[in-house]
Amino acid sequence: VSSGSNYISPYTGMKNRIINGAMMIDQRNAGASVTPSSDGYIVDRWQYAASQTSKFTWQQNKGSVTPPSGYKNYLGGSVASSVSVGVSDYFAIVQPIEGLNVYDLAWGSANAKTVTLSFQVYSSLTGTFGGAINNSGSTRSYPFTYSIPVANTWTTINVTIPGDTTGTWLPTNGIGMFVIFGLGSGATYSSSTVGSWGSTYYTQSAGSVSVVGTNGVTFYLTGVQLEVGSTATSFDFRSFGTEFALCQRYYYQIGGAYSGVSY
Repeated sequence: VSSGSNYISPYTGMKNRIINGAMMIDQRNAGASVTPSSDGYIVDRWQYAASQTSKFTWQQNKGSVTPPSGYKNYLGGSVASSVSVGVSDYFAIVQPIEGLNVYDLAWGSANAKTVTLSFQVYSSLTGTFGGAINNSGSTRSYPFTYSIPVANTWTTINVTIPGDTTGTWLPTNGIGMFVIFGLGSGATYSSSTVGSWGSTYYTQSAGSVSVVGTNGVTFYLTGVQLEVGSTATSFDFRSFGTEFALCQRYYYQIGGAYSGVSY
């Protein structure tokens, strides 16, 4: 809509509910490689969750491949030690989203809004991969699948997820939801039903690719966006300063590589 010489955008607010979806901010490691002994954050807002220690190595821009057009960074992981995945094992990349950033979705009510998850993914493996959306209480889960048809090539993925009309979704500064990319899970955390809401905690779909099962396998991710609606739109590139400030709400490193501030 235009009025005279002024242009008014049809969108206001934070379109992308994911923070650091383009993997720009890495306060803890400043681009260094890490092999987490257990659960922990790898780049800002992105958590590595695992039932066994020291199985993945993570790094911002690991492997130095060319990012997708328009992107500067990605999160890269490689299998440091292959795993025979047990029934209760799980390996995943997770972003917890604050409830105050998604309360308008009205999940847990008859007015629940549909969302679309989109991202760019690159792996040395091909096939059907899995992930899930979960609530903070681990009582609601939406497992989904996506396909990587060609190895070592950036692939654009769009997954549309209907809003959950039941369950408890915290509208507070606690965790509103988890967005999960599965890297290998046993039967306890793998769902045989995908594309619908259920009451059991899952990290991925049954039969999806077990990334952690092969030594040296790579898995790279960037451009992650979660937005309202049934169609994926262009990635919401926020300024570096804005993205950095959003990350600092949850973690602030005084005198770190990114601060540029004297105290």
